[in-house]
Amino acid sequence: MFRNNYDNDAITFSPQGRIFQIEYASEAVKQGSVTVGLCSKSHVVLVALKRNAEDLSSYQKKIINVDTHLGVSLAGLASDARVLTNFMKRQALASKMTYGRPIPVERIVEQIGDRAQTNTQNYSNRPYGVGLLVAGVDDTGPHLFEFQPSGMTQEMVACAIGARSQMARTYLERNLDAFTDCSREELMTHGLRALKESLNQDKELTVENASVGVVGWIVANGKKGKLEGFKLYDGEEMGPLLEKALEGSAAKTEGETEGEGQAESMDTS
Repeated sequence: MFRNNYDNDAITFSPQGRIFQIEYASEAVKQGSVTVGLCSKSHVVLVALKRNAEDLSSYQKKIINVDTHLGVSLAGLASDARVLTNFMKRQALASKMTYGRPIPVERIVEQIGDRAQTNTQNYSNRPYGVGLLVAGVDDTGPHLFEFQPSGMTQEMVACAIGARSQMARTYLERNLDAFTDCSREELMTHGLRALKESLNQDKELTVENASVGVVGWIVANGKKGKLEGFKLYDGEEMGPLLEKALEGSAAKTEGETEGEGQAESMDTS
C-alpha cells in the first residue's frame, strides 16, 4: 500500500523535500537485529546479535570479514549486505593488485556510499535496505564508520544500529569517555554489555546468538606495532568473552541494587 504519490520510486522528492523510498529502506535497517561498534586508540570492535528465522534454521551471519584489516557488521536485508560486501572485497583486492597496499578505510567507505547514492538517481533502482558498521585500521589508525541506505557515511567513536538500538546507544553514551584508552579485551566487554542492554527481558546472550569481530594494532611501549588482523569470534569461542562481560554486568547491577536499598532504608528511618 502506497503512502502517497511520491513514494513510487527513489528519485522523486515530495513537496516537503523527502524521498520516501529511502525512508522505507531505513525502516528495514531499524527492523534488523542490533549491532554495535566501538573504537579506541588501538582497536575497533564489532558486536552483533544474530537471529534465526525459525527453530529449525541456523543463525544468520552478521559480521563479515572483508580484508585482513577490514570487516563489517550489518542490520537489515542480508542479501543487500552480501552485494555490498562483495563489492568491497573486489575493491580491496584491486587496491592490493594495483598499488600493493591495503585500501584505506575511508576510501572504501566512500565508494560504497557513492554506489548507494547512485541508486537514488536512477528510476529503475532502489536503495539498499541495509545499514553497515565498517571497522578497519590503516596508516592513520583505527576507524569506525556508519553506512546508511541514503549513501551517507560518517565516522563514529561508538555506534549502534538495528532494532532496540537506542538502549545500546544509551550505554555507549554513558561510557563514551572510557573507550579511548580501552584495551582490546575491555573494548569487547563494553560492546557485549551494550548489546545486552538492547535485549528483551526474556532473552539472553549465548554462544549461538552473539558474535564479535575485532581488528587493530598491537601497541608496545605506547608505539604502534604489528597489525592484528581482523578476527571473528563465533560459536564456542564466544564462551569466555560472554562469561567475562556478563559477570561484570551482574556485579555492577547488584551494587546498584544494594545502593538503592540503603537509600530507601535511610528514607524510611
